[in-house]
Amino acid sequence: MARDLLTMLGAFVFASALAGALGAANFGTALAFGQIAFAGSVVYVMLKR
Repeated sequence: MARDLLTMLGAFVFASALAGALGAANFGTALAFGQIAFAGSVVYVMLKR
């Protein structure tokens, strides 16, 4: 379970940081990409089980 949570949190942080580094218009936009990655990782974790 801890690995699943780490996967979801890591996806959020990585995608937000990547969007910010690649020139997102502002911090909110970068966080929106993080939310998209988080949702994708939730689906991945749910389907994996």
